[in-house]
Amino acid sequence: MDENYDVIVLGTGLTECILSGLLSVEGKKVLHMDRNDYYGGESASLNLSQLYAKFRNGQTPPESFGRDRDYNVDLIPKFAMASGEFVNILYHTDVTRYLEFRQVAGSYVYRNGKISKVPANQLEAVSSPLMGLFEKHRAKSFFEFIQNYDFNNATTQQGLDLNVATMADVYKKFGLDSGAQDLIGHSLALHLDDSYLNEPARETYERICLYMNSMARYGKSPYIYPMYGLGELPQSFARLSAIYGGTYMLRKPIERVIFENDRFVGVQSEGETVKAPIVIGDPSYFTDKVTLTGRVVRVICLLNHTIPNTGDADSIQIVIPQNQVKRKNDIYIAAVSSAHAVCAKGYTIAIVSTIVETSTPELEVQPALALLGPIAEKFVDIKELYEPVADGTADGVYISKSYDATSHFETVCQDVKNIYKRVTGQELKVEGKVQRNEEETQE
Repeated sequence: MDENYDVIVLGTGLTECILSGLLSVEGKKVLHMDRNDYYGGESASLNLSQLYAKFRNGQTPPESFGRDRDYNVDLIPKFAMASGEFVNILYHTDVTRYLEFRQVAGSYVYRNGKISKVPANQLEAVSSPLMGLFEKHRAKSFFEFIQNYDFNNATTQQGLDLNVATMADVYKKFGLDSGAQDLIGHSLALHLDDSYLNEPARETYERICLYMNSMARYGKSPYIYPMYGLGELPQSFARLSAIYGGTYMLRKPIERVIFENDRFVGVQSEGETVKAPIVIGDPSYFTDKVTLTGRVVRVICLLNHTIPNTGDADSIQIVIPQNQVKRKNDIYIAAVSSAHAVCAKGYTIAIVSTIVETSTPELEVQPALALLGPIAEKFVDIKELYEPVADGTADGVYISKSYDATSHFETVCQDVKNIYKRVTGQELKVEGKVQRNEEETQE
């Protein structure tokens, strides 16, 4: 194994696999290693036996749940925005040919003790119970403002420069109450908390536009999700990397990360050493170079029914805004079913997640669990969240962030773009498809 590479990647989480694929396409000689014997790391999808092995000390799953191979249960629930950066990366790298996506049937928000569909168009907005008559009129004016806003044309701005004005200023201008602010800020802009209110409104404007553009693409919801679960994504990027010369090694324990003059030079595994000037990896490989930023609780629930009050939708997202349950962070529910080939027919997998705020994380998600109806089985997973203390340019170590509580990929994409820029010195451009090489064409 003694050999030199341009880049060594540790861990097969989605962030690492995307970067490995992108750098391989660009001609870098990449070695990708993982201590696990499966792809995905923290973002893997597990079958029923693997799920019970992880959370139930290897108990045998009940026969009533059906066949083991029918299950691909995500450890971290994420949907893709149909017009978002993640889909742009999929298209650019052409890994879409390894994947089949299906639309998520609906997007819901929790308000005043019950869930309602997030309006998908003006007709739904008029009939939605989420806002009263006057509030709907004010919201309509707000959305027309967003739709017509042009940063280069002052006549469209109604006196609000969104590079400077905060979202609190914008809401005040249109007289929107706290309920409408929850809907816009948390269900459309998908902010994790209310800190965005006092920041320049441009980012929220862009997030709302992304949601609306994604919604316009397919109609029912702005989200899409891969058949057979999210574990398909790291494998697809791994395949892309391999086609362009990348080398993958699973079940490789990392015995030592080697430094010379405070810079990364290589990795030792099973007595052998591989060298490279830079390494990309997840926080678990560099515990001395990351800082704890919080904890996330995820509860994986198996249901033998669809989620109540959703019109028997086969897949949904529900956002519970923090203010609705007197919290500092939103709670997310992501639900998929046999329609996505992730569980046996008649079952639903619903995953509840939020940032931990107390010493009793499971109690914090009770408002979400109460919306699911009877739960056949649940698995509670509490994970610490880490991010790097340095940007990697000084020592050649580029570390990804832990996966947050959001149920969409936009924060993952931001991390990919940030690491890519730090590693290459260039902005990641995802315009058009990469050219296939000869090996690919002959596949």
